[in-house]
Amino acid sequence: MTAKATYTHGHHESVLSAHQWRTVENSAAHLVGHLRPGLSVLDVGCGPGTITAGIAERVAPGRVVAADSAETVLDEARRNTAALDNVVFAVADVHALDSPDGTFDVVHAHQVLQHVGDPVRALQEMRRVAKPGGIVAVREADFGTMAWYPDPPGMDAWLPIYYKVARGNGGEPDAGRRLVSWARAAGFTDITASASAWCYATPQEREWWSESWGGRLIRSSVADHAVAGGHATRAELQRVYEGWKAWAAAEDGWYSVTHGELVCRV
Repeated sequence: MTAKATYTHGHHESVLSAHQWRTVENSAAHLVGHLRPGLSVLDVGCGPGTITAGIAERVAPGRVVAADSAETVLDEARRNTAALDNVVFAVADVHALDSPDGTFDVVHAHQVLQHVGDPVRALQEMRRVAKPGGIVAVREADFGTMAWYPDPPGMDAWLPIYYKVARGNGGEPDAGRRLVSWARAAGFTDITASASAWCYATPQEREWWSESWGGRLIRSSVADHAVAGGHATRAELQRVYEGWKAWAAAEDGWYSVTHGELVCRV
């Protein structure tokens, strides 16, 4: 596995709608107990900054650096943290962070390692820029644990297509189960592992989640990669989208996404 990888999802609205839903409470609860006023934090792969905002509120007046590989998404992060005066922004590659050794009390990443070419190297970099006694906290979905009901025609095809696209781009969709292994390979010995899940079952949640995932399979760069890589035709992706919408319309529809989580002491 090389350090080069393509960010599969891109920044279409169908993707950003899911990213903007994320908060410290629903996406970084494993980190909350380690945050206190005055800490310095690097939020790697901050995306639109909704988790960053919750972190910054908890560590103020401590400084938070919101870093992402895409300058365009940092504009959204600036808007979502505009009311806070302790957040600064940086374009960064997690494989080669532009910070001295031992800079931050906390280094955090959410849904980043599944998309990078070398997650062990990324964790080594996160460890390098953390202070002695500080922590590195990560959380990653595990696509192989996703479960849903009912399973209308079309829904069965979306996950095999996504696996081919993501792995073809150098990523690993089943990142959650690999976190402990990657952290040990990166040199961590003090590792606290946990798991948590997102669950979508209300009509509003089903409609939103189906448009986020079903939508990106026909409108976002996920669809473009699927077609370019020969993993699916546009007609097949449309059938997958229709399956997502049929799932969303089912009154007994239910979906869960399990995540692996780590807090690693440096």
